[in-house]
Amino acid sequence: MMTLWSYWRSGAAHRVRIALELKGVAYQIAPVDLRAGAQKAEDYRARNPQALVPTLEVGGHRLTQSLAIIEWLDERYPTPPLLPDDPIARAQVRAAAAVVACDVHPLGNLRVLNAVRGLGADEAGVASWARGWITSGFEALERLLEDAGREGPFAFGPEPGLADCTIAPQLYAAQDRYAIDLAPFPRLAALDSAAQAHPAFIAAHPLSQPDAPES
Repeated sequence: MMTLWSYWRSGAAHRVRIALELKGVAYQIAPVDLRAGAQKAEDYRARNPQALVPTLEVGGHRLTQSLAIIEWLDERYPTPPLLPDDPIARAQVRAAAAVVACDVHPLGNLRVLNAVRGLGADEAGVASWARGWITSGFEALERLLEDAGREGPFAFGPEPGLADCTIAPQLYAAQDRYAIDLAPFPRLAALDSAAQAHPAFIAAHPLSQPDAPES
């Protein structure tokens, strides 16, 4: 069985959990407590030199970087597909995923927010920093999805794919941590509603994880 080294609230780990659930692949969670600094321990650094989550262990191999893991899963388990067949459509899906994974999420993760605190920002300033980048990214995503012109409710059609694996965790974080209103982003709001009703997204949700705090 695959082992996913994960933290319940990590957006990067969240997106890989969604992909695993969509593929119906059996896996087990190995929690890494980012708040306690467990990712910095030598035994974990041996698994992931960046000291980040997620890490997927499979067949004696250790895979890192969420988008690389998800694309490997799509190649190894092609049904259901997470990328369309058309090359232009594939590029559009990858671009939407990258808006979050490469541009928005990294500026709001724990180590960056701690660096912002280290520069003297108070908690209000840190939250303002995160909200600004998230809102800017959502504005771009909404336009990208509109321009692609595909019917939802998911990002690029009636079924979830790579973009949804990446966008849905950011929508959760935006609302849960920063109370960002999705009303100005109707395509993203529709995606969020569809994800909340989908079994794979429910199983992958942060609050469904074994290391999530008890309510």
